[in-house]
Amino acid sequence: MDTERQTAASSFSSFRAYIQALAQTPSRVAKRASSVSTSFEEMNRVRASSGSDMRRNLRWYDLVGLGIGGMVGAGVFVTTGRASRILAGPSVIVSYAIAGLCALLSAFCYTEFAVDMPVAGGAFSYLRVTFGEFAAFLTGANLVMDYVLSNAAVARSFSAYMGAAIGASAAKWRFTVSVLPEGFNEIDIVAVVVIFIITLIICYSTRDSSAVNMLMTAAHLLFIAFVIVVGFWKGDSANFTKPADPNHPAGFFPFGAAGVFNGAAMVYLSYIGYDAVSTLAEEVKNPVKDIPIGVSGSVIIVTVLYCLMAASMSMLLPYDAIDPEAPFSAAFKADSGRWKWVSNVIGCGASFGILTSLMVAMLGQARYMCVIGRSNVVPAWFAKVHPKTSTPVNASAFLGIFTAAIALFTDLSVLLNLVSIGTLFVFYMVGNAVIYRRYVAVGSSNRWPTLSYLCSFSLTAIIFTLIWHFEPPGKLKAFILGACALIAIAILQLFHCLVPQAQKPEFWGVPLMPWLPSVSIFLNIFLLGYLDGPSYVRFGLLSAFAVLVYILYSVHASFDAEAGGWLSQKNGVILKDLEEGQDH
Repeated sequence: MDTERQTAASSFSSFRAYIQALAQTPSRVAKRASSVSTSFEEMNRVRASSGSDMRRNLRWYDLVGLGIGGMVGAGVFVTTGRASRILAGPSVIVSYAIAGLCALLSAFCYTEFAVDMPVAGGAFSYLRVTFGEFAAFLTGANLVMDYVLSNAAVARSFSAYMGAAIGASAAKWRFTVSVLPEGFNEIDIVAVVVIFIITLIICYSTRDSSAVNMLMTAAHLLFIAFVIVVGFWKGDSANFTKPADPNHPAGFFPFGAAGVFNGAAMVYLSYIGYDAVSTLAEEVKNPVKDIPIGVSGSVIIVTVLYCLMAASMSMLLPYDAIDPEAPFSAAFKADSGRWKWVSNVIGCGASFGILTSLMVAMLGQARYMCVIGRSNVVPAWFAKVHPKTSTPVNASAFLGIFTAAIALFTDLSVLLNLVSIGTLFVFYMVGNAVIYRRYVAVGSSNRWPTLSYLCSFSLTAIIFTLIWHFEPPGKLKAFILGACALIAIAILQLFHCLVPQAQKPEFWGVPLMPWLPSVSIFLNIFLLGYLDGPSYVRFGLLSAFAVLVYILYSVHASFDAEAGGWLSQKNGVILKDLEEGQDH
């Protein structure tokens, strides 16, 4: 063991050794970047590097509760109004249904991997066993950073919603430091306290974290049910088709099909959060049964809730009278009668939603970091699981402190421009990975037909998205969009007919392969087209930073671990592991 540790640290044992390692960077990148792992290796040798095991004590209802808690945050109270007022009108109900279908397709892809490989790594592990170490590290780095930034944003919004619940301004919860630049000068102590409390809970016990989440999610759902019931009771069905201003478009689809899909793209971000459930697969008692029910069930339940909330809001006010920033609260505040107090109830309910989504996201980010540490591309210190709590305490504490530091200073509007793109990119990558894994068996099948299909299909989806956004409306646009759709279908059908599946999942798999994952890929590319310029700038800068870290540290640590016997060679040992796994 001591010899292995010395070997694993050889590139960093001295400044001279590190310089020598840097000189070998090209050959090491060539060797390690595309090196893949196996399910057997991830579930045994890699997981063992954490020391203690995570305790398997979650059931399907825990996963459903965590999935609902992770998705139904405060954002839906804002997103619904914005999508209805600006893009879709009353047909935002259909937008939510379409977005829910998109989320369910991505959830299917996650579920196939999670059932076959119930480890805590989520998308990082799924990409590592398909596209290799570098692709996994790049997407994992973006995903962890998105988690940290979005959690900081969510924690800061807690002050605002709690203020709304008790009738106090968020400014009373914060104080300004004049020497700091604008956007970073409002100190939010409440956000920091909330993050630290949740960090302590998730460090103590995953089971107890699930119980706390269940209680808060139940309370949040009661508030949502209350808003839905009051909306239907107080609302008027005539608002589904009649605008407040007769000069505005009327009907249930005032902006046509384009408005419905544009609205779906905006509200889809309300579904982000179910992916964190897949990181808890290592702590599930019966992964084959519990994970499909937990992940898919939570997405379906949330879709129904969102559609009912959208219907309730559309009945309360005509779409062109909705406040895009606070639709429900403003609708009741505008009432001069006895309904003003409902806006305070909404603020209280949103506060519970913030806490549940924050807890689930912080559970997910810690487990991503833990498994990235297991792969040796970041220090193995992050991989350690505490023997008493059976939780990744090091990763949880580090990311909790990091998140709190950002939430303390950074304004919400600054943070919101930096989130979401990494998560959508990972959804896209997982869709590609599930197809690749079904049609390519390492060492026994040709990967190029599958890679050619994935690239050509993605390119067609990108062209479709660009035409949708930048070509002015007219017959030419309709013709090009139709042609792109037909080409995408033809490419998909050609691949389906000519390339046989190399392997099929033993327990649970995505149905209608490769159609459903391909639709998921297409829709995620389409939705990526709706993100703003700053999101892509952030994604580019963070990706460049991740590449730099990989070149300067990760590839050398990974190379040393391989030399020390911790990681396997790409081809021969993988086949050996597969044989051992079958024998086992």
